[in-house]
Parts: sequence; C-alpha cells; structure tokens
Amino acid sequence: MAKRKAAPEDDAAATSPSRAGAKPPDGSVYIGQSIKPESIPEFIWLRLANRHGLITGATGTGKTVTLQGLAEGFSDAGVPVFCADVKGDLSGVAEAGEPKPWIEARDKEIGYTQDYRAYPVIFWDLFGELGLPIRTTVSEMGPLLLSRLMDLSDAQEGVLNIAFKIADDEKLPLSTLANLQTLLEGLAARADTLTTKYGNVTKASVGSIQRSLLVLDRQGGAHFFGKPVVNIKDLMLKDGGRGYISVLAAEKLMESPRLYATFLLFLLSELFEVMPEVGDPEKPNLVFFFDEAHLLFKDAPKALLEKVEQVVRLIRSKGVGVYFVTQNPLDIPDTVSRQLGNRVQHALRAFSPLEQKAVKAAATTFRANPAFDTEKAIMELGTGEALVSTLDEKGQPSIVQRTLVRPPNSRVGPITDSERNKVIAASPVKYPEKPADSDSEQARLQQWADGPADAKAASADEKATTKTSSGGASRSDSFWTTLGKTIIRTGVPLATKVLTDALKGKGRRGGGGFTGFGALDTGGGSKSADQSKTGTSAEEEYVPFKSIPDERGILGGRKRS
Repeated sequence: MAKRKAAPEDDAAATSPSRAGAKPPDGSVYIGQSIKPESIPEFIWLRLANRHGLITGATGTGKTVTLQGLAEGFSDAGVPVFCADVKGDLSGVAEAGEPKPWIEARDKEIGYTQDYRAYPVIFWDLFGELGLPIRTTVSEMGPLLLSRLMDLSDAQEGVLNIAFKIADDEKLPLSTLANLQTLLEGLAARADTLTTKYGNVTKASVGSIQRSLLVLDRQGGAHFFGKPVVNIKDLMLKDGGRGYISVLAAEKLMESPRLYATFLLFLLSELFEVMPEVGDPEKPNLVFFFDEAHLLFKDAPKALLEKVEQVVRLIRSKGVGVYFVTQNPLDIPDTVSRQLGNRVQHALRAFSPLEQKAVKAAATTFRANPAFDTEKAIMELGTGEALVSTLDEKGQPSIVQRTLVRPPNSRVGPITDSERNKVIAASPVKYPEKPADSDSEQARLQQWADGPADAKAASADEKATTKTSSGGASRSDSFWTTLGKTIIRTGVPLATKVLTDALKGKGRRGGGGFTGFGALDTGGGSKSADQSKTGTSAEEEYVPFKSIPDERGILGGRKRS
C-alpha cells in the first residue's frame, strides 16, 4: 500500500486520537487528506465499510477517480470489489499508473507517496464483447424484476406472476426469453381454463408482455438470459493478499438503462440470497459500487423500492458494503439514504431552484463543522476535492471535513483493446461466449404450449370420423323417412274421403248404378217401383248427422231463419 509522509506533531495533537496523524490507521481505506484547519487523514474503517456509502457530485468533479481510489484501497486490504464502468475510463485500474503533473502536485499537497501499479481485474460484459459474459436465467430473475425491466402495468405484472406460478407447478424450465415467450403462448391458449384457479388471464395482457419481450430481445436481453449462470463466488476471488476488482463493461449497456439498473439490482439480490450471515466482520466480504444509481430509483414502483430498501438494510449482515454513485443526492430515496454511513460529496452547481434544493439537502446530511459553512463549501469545491464524513470507531458520523482526494495508483483513463484482451485471457475464471444449448428445454415448453391446440385438433378429427362413418346410414334413413311422410300426407286424406263416402251410402248415379261402395247395396243398381213413385225406400233413407236437432246448424250454430 502507498505510504503517507509524516505530518507535524502539533497538527496531530489538535485532533481526536482516531483521526489525528500523518497516515491512516491499520484496518482502514484511505480517501484523502483534509488540510484546513488541520491536516487529518480521511478514511473508512474496514469493519464499518459494510455500513454502506454514497458518492455524489456534478459531472467532472472527480467521482470516478474517488471510486477508483476506493476500489484500490479495498483490493489492497484483501476485499473483492464489483463496479460498473459506464464511461470506459475505469478500466485503467487493470494497468499501472504513470506520473502526471496533476498527480505529482496533489501528492505534494497532501504528502502522499504514489505507488504506481496494476490491480487484479476480471472484466465482465453482458454482451460478451468486452469481458466475460455474465448471465442468469429468467426464473432466477423473477417476475418482480422482469416487470420493472419491461415497465409492465399492474395487470400485466399479475399475468407474469401467474406464468411463473404455472411454470413452478408444471415443473417447466424458464432459462431464456424464448422459453418465457413460449410459456406465455400456452398461457393464452389455456386462458379460459386457468382463470378459476390462478385468476384472470387476458390475451390482451399476454400480447402486451410479448411485445415488451420483443423490445427487450432487440436491446440485447437475450445475451443476458441463459446458461451457464454466473457463479456469485466468482465475484469474490482473491489474488494472493489482494481482492479481485470485477469491472462490468457498461458503455453499451447504458444504451438500455433499465436493463443496466435491473441487472445490478439482480446481482445485489443474488448476493443477499446466496451469502451466509456473518454479522459484523473485521472487513467486508465484498464491496459493491452502484454507479449511475439514479437509474435504479427513477420511476421505480413502490414494490421495487421496498425490495431495494430491504436488500440494503439486511445485506450488511452478509458482509457486503453497497456504495451508490450518482450526481444528485436527492436521487437516493430517504429510506435508503439514511442507511448510508460513509459519504463523499463532490461539488454541486446551484444555478436553478432544484439544484439549490439539492445543495441544501446534501448539506443537512453531514455533521456540521464549525470551521466552515457546509452548504457554501459544496458549491466552492474544486475538481478532486470533496466533503467527507465517515463512521468513527463508535459507529457515529464524523464531523464533515473538506478533503483533497488522493490520486489512484493505477492508470487514470481507459486501457487499449489489446491490453483488455490480455487481461481477459488471464482471467482466473472462464465462461463460454455463447449460452449453452437449450433446445431440449424449448422443445418441452413447446409441447406444453401446443397441448390445447393438439387436443382441439384431435377432437375435431374425432367428430369428422364419427360423421363419416355414420354418413351413409343417415342419408338412407332420411330417404325412407321422407317417402313415408309423403305417403302418409297424401294417402291418409284420400282413404278418409273414400271411407266417408262409403258411410254416407252415396255414389255417383249414372247408367242406373252406384259407384264406389254403393255397389254393395242389395238392391242391385236400380230402384224398385215403390221407390220410383214415392222417392223413398222401404227402409228410411240414411241422413248424416241426423242426431243434431233441426234448429242447429252443422257446427251447432243457430240456423238462419
């Protein structure tokens, strides 16, 4: 570790024992030196580094250099570090620094002896271009983070939760985005039958989720989901006595800011789930720098904010320190900000009412120093200068100090492609460039998704077969049935008429004979002499409906007069 030159004895005596002296104490990470009103080293106690921290300041004020110096300090102390390189210049930590005028001037100003050297680094990249590919599965990401990633509505998030529940119940794999898309296809096909058990599933919601998945896929989300998944232990490796610094190449990833923020939050939640409880260790097991932290909290739903707050609050006991890096301190919600014990505030510009509000908010988070006006000092800070307040030995915030931040020992600025490739080739861990083949998982999901369609097709085939096998008999039966009805419709009225005429005893008279049933008369076909004279036979002539009285008509109505 680089050493600080000795400071005058009278300066040391003017401060408390824990802060006085020319160099930081053992078991700490050096930040820089406060020189007014006295020379005091500013540092973070390793055993309190898991109480989290915040680095804020406007663009160009030195936040990245501060982050790089802290990463080096933790690495020298044997603590692994994870950080995101959103501009490309943080990659220089993998190569030794070089003397520069501004570095030499700062060293002289704070009495610091530079130790130029490279640090053990593992480069990671979600797209597998500038580092080792880092992946997880859809099932491990979970519905809450996926909903945040795709900015789903409450109804759509509910459908996504149902999809994950069905995947658990049916033991269906969910590794890739293609797996999830196929699962949603099957979900839409079974919407009517699933409603009573899981809740309403509308095809409109499924369609909206599918559209969001398509956008996520085009943004490069398919590179992130798959196997093999990243082993969290590979982020906590050591090279001898120094911790590896894992640098996530995030230049391209920042083009999809929601994916970037969701991925880092996923890593935090995975650390929380995987790492065991250790209480308050002598030094952290891992320090996690969350650069551009405002992307995590911007427009975040309440459920997500609660999850972030829970992770930050409880991950401390897992030996993990989380340090948020952002421009405006107001970017961090109060529920999270109050848990950040170690603070480095670079300069803020206050040209607008909102910026003035941010300066006042930042000033109120510090324990006031009677030697200067904190709010005014925030606007007067130069590049590489910051207000620093960390937790003291008792775990209480120290009085804020105006501090000159030490320069990094490694290169300030990006490395070349050839230098990066050498570091990647020498990485202690290896991951394949392309995800493992998941055709078998996709085939199983496709079979499940096609189930309703196959059942419907089988039912239709069965109906068609039944109709074909019974079609001839049905046509034959229809013919004879129709013929029988025709005979009945025409034959019955004719037979009834013939029978009626026979009962009346009437027939057509022509040629002295009767037609029809009249031929059955015993009188042959001619009248007797008596009948000719009188018009009546020996027996009374048959009169139809004779039982009806004369005064009534045939239908029982009254006769006309």
